Amino acid sequence: MEELENPNVMANLITFLSSLLQKVVESNDVNCGVEAQKISVFHGLSRPTISIQNYLDRIYKYANCSPSCFIVAYVYLDWFSQRQPSLRINSFNVHRLLITSVMVAAKYYNNAYYAKIGGINTMEMNLLEVDFLFGLGFKLHVTPNTFHAYYSYLQREMMVQHPPSVAESTLSLGRSLKLQLCLNEEDSSHQNQQLAV
Repeated sequence: MEELENPNVMANLITFLSSLLQKVVESNDVNCGVEAQKISVFHGLSRPTISIQNYLDRIYKYANCSPSCFIVAYVYLDWFSQRQPSLRINSFNVHRLLITSVMVAAKYYNNAYYAKIGGINTMEMNLLEVDFLFGLGFKLHVTPNTFHAYYSYLQREMMVQHPPSVAESTLSLGRSLKLQLCLNEEDSSHQNQQLAV
């Protein structure tokens, strides 16, 4: 995993994750209709004006997260989506889900600091954290095998978008999230089959 030490990795990771999430958001906004989806504490009253890319850049700039932290946040988003299938990632909730997943993955600073980064108040950040933890069933342990599986999946998928001749030593990340996200840790045989494809 020496690739994670490459200085270009973070920019490529943020660009790729924002592109991936933007596709999911657009698909869910169109296919599910925002009003037909489950409303939760993650839903804002209006769509944020900041893009997903700029929001992830902001989180990276102020939260001092490593590429590994963003991969773990991605794992948490995937697990959360699997456990909460009626709560689809859309334009009204993606930003709050992102800041919460990164905060839970990193937890280096206090909630007030992450709230400031995310552009929300501390009480809302606390509520988002509690709801996210319950949504995950308090399952936060990401084993080295799980981390490697997600990392490998994302790396392979980014290589599809940016072949080695274009982005030789960059971290590679994800295809379509299949309107949810990618892997399910409990089903390791399915996971190994997906990773072998």
